[in-house]
Amino acid sequence: MVTALKRLLIGRPLKSTELGEQKLSKTKALAILSSDALSSVAYGPEQILIVLVTLGAAALWYSLPIAVGILILLIALILSYRQIIYAYPRGGGAYMVSRVNLGADFGLIAGGSLLVDYILTVAVSVSAGADAITSAFPILHDHKVAIAVAFVLLITLLNLRGITESASILAYPVYLFVFALIIMIGVGLFNISSGVVPAENHTSIGTPVAGISLFLLLKAFASGSSALTGVEAISNAIPNFRDPAPKNAAKTLVSMGLILAVLFSGITFLAYYYGITPSARETVVSQIASQTFGRNWMYYFIQGTTALILVFAANTGYSAFPLLAVNLARDKYLPRMLSNRGDRLVFSNGIVTLGVAAIILILIFKGNTEHLIPLYAVGVFIPFTLAQTGMMLKWLREKPANWVTKFIINTIGTFICFIVTMMFFITKLTQVWPVFIFLPIIIILFHQIRKHYEAVGEQLRIQEAASALPIQGNIIVLPVSGITTVVENSLNYAKSLSPDQIIAVYVGFDRENIIKLEEKWKKVHPDIRIVTLYSYYRSIIGPLSKFIDFVNKKANENHYNVTVIIPQFIPKKGWHYFLHNQSSLMIREFLLLRKNVVVSTVPFHLKK
Repeated sequence: MVTALKRLLIGRPLKSTELGEQKLSKTKALAILSSDALSSVAYGPEQILIVLVTLGAAALWYSLPIAVGILILLIALILSYRQIIYAYPRGGGAYMVSRVNLGADFGLIAGGSLLVDYILTVAVSVSAGADAITSAFPILHDHKVAIAVAFVLLITLLNLRGITESASILAYPVYLFVFALIIMIGVGLFNISSGVVPAENHTSIGTPVAGISLFLLLKAFASGSSALTGVEAISNAIPNFRDPAPKNAAKTLVSMGLILAVLFSGITFLAYYYGITPSARETVVSQIASQTFGRNWMYYFIQGTTALILVFAANTGYSAFPLLAVNLARDKYLPRMLSNRGDRLVFSNGIVTLGVAAIILILIFKGNTEHLIPLYAVGVFIPFTLAQTGMMLKWLREKPANWVTKFIINTIGTFICFIVTMMFFITKLTQVWPVFIFLPIIIILFHQIRKHYEAVGEQLRIQEAASALPIQGNIIVLPVSGITTVVENSLNYAKSLSPDQIIAVYVGFDRENIIKLEEKWKKVHPDIRIVTLYSYYRSIIGPLSKFIDFVNKKANENHYNVTVIIPQFIPKKGWHYFLHNQSSLMIREFLLLRKNVVVSTVPFHLKK
């Protein structure tokens, strides 16, 4: 039943030889890997205006030079990550650059920041989508958390079905959003050039503003830079591209940068020329669409596609998180199971881990994750800064052709990213302080995992000088619940191993039953020793484990092995398991923790 349900939900298993068919074309990759970055233009320009409007509407013209600065940073990031794609074609992005060029700990800071950031991407995106739905249908407001969780489950399921299937479905909302905004920007610019929009709506560029300061401008710049979150995702997901993967990834990155630049600059300019001020009741994009088209079908089309991309921006996390986790797992900083492909040739464990973590975050914050956005942004700019710094050191050390130009690009990017990161810490410390707690914890956890794997490897490695003590024999301990066919089956197996060293053990809760069993056992198996234990607290495991420890101690002194053979009957139907107390399973799991004790289960399959 479970297998049939699994096939229904995620589809048939794919052969390893079909991996090439699951790679992404540039068109699909652009949609699912840039959805986070492109969706941020819906709130990035608004964040600039929210800071500037504190000085009045006259200060809004500063959004234009601030937008130019953000575009310069975008160019630096695109050029830098394009270099990273070619330099580190296995993916990993900022983690790989930082680990190789700055050291393991800096790599772990970048990797840990991005892992948390992708979890935040999913939680924030689906919560924003749930907010949009509950705003349109207020009757659903009390179910906002359930709607957000349902979105996470849906996107998780789509990604478990395979990357090409999820890309085929999720590409439509992304391209519809880009199409809608390009039409809006085009019509808006036409209205401006034709004189439909009055020039009196905005203040002139250069208008003096009382109280303006460099600090305020840097704060607005940092807030607007939240529109660049998600730019790094393509460099993390290079293995998902069709061959030649690095070349296709680089072209996709440049395409994303161009689209992001057009949308961001277009919305910022229209917001300035229309004289739009941010409002708690209506977004900047909504105000621009309303003034451009009026409240007609095109307005609702733009609002609908905006809501959709805010939800499906979560898919960027599902595309990049598993691959980043694979790189960390290969370096022994995360569990190895995260590097295993599932039935549909995707890294299923990473996808499920991301989905579960996002749901936990949504439940903790009850779907109100807007306070996590600054943490979400700073979680990206820390890796941005480290990646740019790492590339600077790489060019200084290797000095390849045209290394000076590359070094200058990364130096500019490092400087701007560092300023943005510092501004987040200075101006939004009350919201980003958790980074000082979770990052050290994550790095310590990474090191503990690697320490464990190294310790396991050292213990499993065959030592040439080591000599094992000879084993003199095998003592069999056979827990029994009575004289049954199941016990007889296990006893026959025990006799084949060591016929002269078998001890049957019975744990009873009633002394009369113990005496009856002893008498019956001596008649049926006079040649097999029976040890009966009375349990004062009605526990089987307690008395049994003490007896096994006693036998094990004596056996080790004489170089004997102790093997515990557990009889277990297997019901014909799966649901029959719930009708039995499963004592054999509990005994086995408990004894597996005992040193120098071999645990063997002898199954007896029931026929009806």
